[in-house]
Amino acid sequence: MKRKLKVLMLFYSPYQKPRGYDYKEEFADPDNMYTEKDVWKALKDLEHEVSLLGVYNDISPLFEEIKENKPDVIFNMMEVFNDQTHLEKNLAALLEVLGIPFTGASSGVLYLCNNKALHKKIFNYHRIKVPRFHDFVRGSRVFVPAKFRLPAVVKPLCEEASRGISQASMVDTAEAFVERVKFIHQNMGMDAIAEEYIDGRELYVTAMGYKPMVVFPPREMVFKNIPEEQPRIATYKAKWDDNYRKRWGIDSIAAQNLDQIIRKHIDDVCRRAYRALDARSYLRFDLRLTEGGEVYIIEPNANPCIARIDEMAQAAHLAGVSYPELIQRVLEQAITLNQQARLTKKAKS
Repeated sequence: MKRKLKVLMLFYSPYQKPRGYDYKEEFADPDNMYTEKDVWKALKDLEHEVSLLGVYNDISPLFEEIKENKPDVIFNMMEVFNDQTHLEKNLAALLEVLGIPFTGASSGVLYLCNNKALHKKIFNYHRIKVPRFHDFVRGSRVFVPAKFRLPAVVKPLCEEASRGISQASMVDTAEAFVERVKFIHQNMGMDAIAEEYIDGRELYVTAMGYKPMVVFPPREMVFKNIPEEQPRIATYKAKWDDNYRKRWGIDSIAAQNLDQIIRKHIDDVCRRAYRALDARSYLRFDLRLTEGGEVYIIEPNANPCIARIDEMAQAAHLAGVSYPELIQRVLEQAITLNQQARLTKKAKS
């Protein structure tokens, strides 16, 4: 399908800029919009015609851009709208209404992945291992459920990028359990979920595509300087605070010492989970691999970070897929899925 495309790169901006703004200043800052810069450069290297549109809290420029300069495909990087992460799915739903091919997950898949209890219920139905869990809606009674084993990790029910997860999220007494759930209710204004802590290796596996789909080699978060008796969880600081990561020897690397049987088992679990969610774009699964070889899905991440330095691109590199090739694949699958949807609609009419 390699042809020159008109690509509208749609992304979140912390401020509303007019159409045609070039974001040169932001892209020149290595700590600002580095993902957007990476995608923009890859699209330019692929010789596509690229328009940039950053959105904060006003979608009218999107309608104006489409009316005056309709793209062949929208590269959707909207993870937030008006500082609200849960509206990511709403932006995808809007793109679905417009009928223009767009990259990444559908609004339905984004909704399922964002709700940590809902996707676990789906995985349970398909006999895919997840930690035992219980969700607590604000205003409900908070208690340690029967048969629930401590320690547990208490998180916001619908939040991403490990926001709201710290070492205090790890609780090993009933008192601490209740206190942490109430903290999320009262201080974060969110519903909460508690999951039994699964001791094991923290793996990240990216699945991509649809007929065919591919599972890229696993990557792993390692905790080199954390004492053996302390739990290893991917807190917000463990993911995003460079000084914290350096202090505790936290790094993300290609997963080592996985024999062929375990690799096949991980691959199978991720394929089944991907299909259970009816995903057709790209997802990253956060997994726990126990000492006994059991694979638990902690959560799926729809539209994970696609920067050169992040898990998806690094996993693709392990599989021999260059960064521009990865971006091209993302574009092609968006167009293919749109074409298939049109043919299905036509056949039903």
